[in-house]
Amino acid sequence: MSNHAKPLRVAIGGDEAAFQLKEVLIEYVHSLGHEVEDFGTYNAEPILYPDVAVTVAQSIADGRFDRGILVCGTGIGVAIAANKVPGIRAAQAHDTYSAGKARTSNNAQIVTLGARVVGLELAKSIVATFLENDFPGGASVAKVARIQEYERGLTHSRV
Repeated sequence: MSNHAKPLRVAIGGDEAAFQLKEVLIEYVHSLGHEVEDFGTYNAEPILYPDVAVTVAQSIADGRFDRGILVCGTGIGVAIAANKVPGIRAAQAHDTYSAGKARTSNNAQIVTLGARVVGLELAKSIVATFLENDFPGGASVAKVARIQEYERGLTHSRV
């Protein structure tokens, strides 16, 4: 398990292009000692990935889960869809550095990956990095707060 005092509650979902990757990641996250709930897809039949992505994101926004993992062919579409849920910061990561920074600099709650972009072992490393890092605060607090202000329509561009 990571350096967390208790296991994280992790929501995971994806489309048919990433079905096999999702199945591998479910087992991997379990092996790290975390709780995982599968939000589908449950087979390789075509689906509308925004439905899965928004459901996962909403479950995190509602406080039922601590973190999320979304997968599709590129990781792009599920990130865009998840970011439509107020309060959610979903970050696409195809390397461990970006996965760590998604947490430590942006306090992202969801990592997205592309099954057609990363292999299984790299995907596991990205997920492990994302789950083991926390948001330390510091200089990034004001930046994340500004993102939240824009999201709530409380501020307008200062540029």
